[in-house]
Amino acid sequence: MKQLLAPWVCSLSVLLCIASPLEVEAAENVLTASERRAGWQLLFDGKTFDGWMTSDGKPSRRPLEQSAINPHRCGAYMMVHKKMWTDFRLKLDFKISPRCNSGIFFRTWTLKKLDGKDVGFNGLEIAIDDTRKAGYHDTGALYDLVKPTRNTMKPALEWNQMELTCRGQSVRVVLNGVKVLETDLERFDKKHTRPDGTRHKFPFAFKDHPRRGYIGLQDHGADCWFKNIKLLDLSRRAAKAKPRADGT
Repeated sequence: MKQLLAPWVCSLSVLLCIASPLEVEAAENVLTASERRAGWQLLFDGKTFDGWMTSDGKPSRRPLEQSAINPHRCGAYMMVHKKMWTDFRLKLDFKISPRCNSGIFFRTWTLKKLDGKDVGFNGLEIAIDDTRKAGYHDTGALYDLVKPTRNTMKPALEWNQMELTCRGQSVRVVLNGVKVLETDLERFDKKHTRPDGTRHKFPFAFKDHPRRGYIGLQDHGADCWFKNIKLLDLSRRAAKAKPRADGT
């Protein structure tokens, strides 16, 4: 009898070993072991607003939902992480409501409203919009400056993954595993003008834009949710790798 049962027991064990990785979902709002080893930082714990404030420097008026930050009706233009960053790799999950218009701001060098303009003018934005196009204001675009190569966002109310890398003047966006944008801000050397000569709305030459600033999640009039917000500080890694004056 034991000899007859053994093959079935072995087969069942193999099937369980194969199936178990597919059934185990990654924990929300925590770093994996490999991320910790690589030096990633968790910017949002899914339970509190620790490390976050509105762009007016106040607590959010809107509580957490679905273990995520919803900046809509938070009380200001955007929810902002309190630290300022220079070179980094940011990854997060986001979900939008139908007809949503939002964005991820970065290198927002001041939270003061200057010349009567909203705080968004002080930074750069990766657009998030409920559209299927790939223009200057569609998801994955460097807002009003660079179009994404394609729109790989999932339909409204489905979760997406975005990774934003800023290193020096280089900006890269990966959306749902597809690189949709890579640009060099050094080429933006004139106000109101893109490298191809077409016009944009900003009165800045972005080659001179500050490289250090806040990361923000925009409230632009509709519900949207952000979770699993993680950052790898590339400026710190570059500093460690830089040789000393004595050549060591």
